Amino acid sequence: METNEIKVLSEKIKQNINKVIIGKSQVIDVIITAIIAGGHVLLEDVPGTGKTVMAKTLARSIGASFKRVQFTPDLLPSDLTGINYYNQKMGEFTFRSGPIFTNILLGDEINRATPRTQSSLLECMEEKQVTLDGKTHILEKPFFVIATQNPVETQGTFPLPEAQLDRFLVKLNMGYPSLEEGKQIMQRFMMSNPLEELELVCSKEELVDASKSAVKVHVEEEIQEYMLKIVEATLNHASVILGVSPRGSLALLKTCQVYAAIKGRDFVTPEDVKLLCPYVLSHRIILKDNIKFRGVTSDDIIEEILNTIAVPTEKWASR
Repeated sequence: METNEIKVLSEKIKQNINKVIIGKSQVIDVIITAIIAGGHVLLEDVPGTGKTVMAKTLARSIGASFKRVQFTPDLLPSDLTGINYYNQKMGEFTFRSGPIFTNILLGDEINRATPRTQSSLLECMEEKQVTLDGKTHILEKPFFVIATQNPVETQGTFPLPEAQLDRFLVKLNMGYPSLEEGKQIMQRFMMSNPLEELELVCSKEELVDASKSAVKVHVEEEIQEYMLKIVEATLNHASVILGVSPRGSLALLKTCQVYAAIKGRDFVTPEDVKLLCPYVLSHRIILKDNIKFRGVTSDDIIEEILNTIAVPTEKWASR
């Protein structure tokens, strides 16, 4: 698949999502980038901003299997991965797969589940496989997790540790709509739910092909060094306890390649890096407690670093 074909594919998905979701153009671009890159998305925002609707809309736009799990404190790892049970008719143990065996999994309110259940999901996300009773079951491609998290209600929740947050390719906030967008939402949903009428616009095979082709997008050596300087700055920043790991560097590289491809380019620009850094890196750093108390966020630190590091100024489009 050529880069112009990846662009056409992503535009079809985006146009289909826009039949339900008002605005959020950049958020949609990043989510499409994540699924083509083979990563996973954490949607964190207050209730009612469209996190679940966004996940369902994406799933309905793609010709792939979809399952939703509502995370609760009593949810067990076997409720996700499946279980070996004794089949009396066959006289042997039989594997019954769980909802993890799908192409797109919506993990609703992931911070409501216990750390044990959270870790079982994150292991599947990282390894793309499930091991039960010594037998390994490979998950079908594409395997994409969209997890939602409510940062407001803390009672009865188990926030994801920073080390587990690192397993998500990107972290996004939906944000509140503007007055005009709110009016359009009311008008669109007044008579019917457009989500119910949504049709798929691409196949899972096309997504897999796009993922394989996106790795061919060229990343100039100066751009690679620019990414590494940003990552290194998180390691040496006075306000940061733990900076971005090599996994985060590779995540930024792959995300930039796919983002360039969905924009119809076969090369990455510094603008791609600057745009994607907050989504890819902010949830991978741990701030000192006294810095958090001042109201400083990880996004503020990433923005400060981006304003400090010199940007390569070559004419990338001419290469």
